Amino acid sequence: MDHRDEQEFAEYFAAKRDSVRRTAYMLCGDWHRADDLAQTTFVSLHRRWRKIRDRRAVDAYVRTTLVRAAIDESRRPWRRERQSDQLPEPEELSAPLADRVATREDLLAGLRRVPPRQRAVLVLRYFEGLDVSGVAEVLGCSVGNVKSQTARGLANLRDVLGEEVETHG
Repeated sequence: MDHRDEQEFAEYFAAKRDSVRRTAYMLCGDWHRADDLAQTTFVSLHRRWRKIRDRRAVDAYVRTTLVRAAIDESRRPWRRERQSDQLPEPEELSAPLADRVATREDLLAGLRRVPPRQRAVLVLRYFEGLDVSGVAEVLGCSVGNVKSQTARGLANLRDVLGEEVETHG
């Protein structure tokens, strides 16, 4: 890469590092794994930076790479171990999130118990703000699949959150 490309990449990285890390956390439920996923994503982006001609497509590339890495990682046998209960600090998540559920802790605990692909769909739809076709593009699947994964993910999350509220209430 030439100096200009390196500078552009460095600026992009500085601007997006925290949001990519937060999204990674929402996908995996563990800050250490989130750091690893974000790093994997940015390394992949760095390798392809010169080949990405349309800089408007960079966010989509990062999102797709991050989600696919999280789903792939969740399939590895050593990742089926119990996940960390570490929760983010209040300022690390967006304010609207806190308004949607009883507690942020309940939501994050619930997301950790939703299967990885359903969790990815929920994070992309409701935290990243993508529409159904955008999620389908990121995951490389049909719109119908996204709709069914969303419905199943929401049902699973409701079930889990119901259990969480019962145990905390």
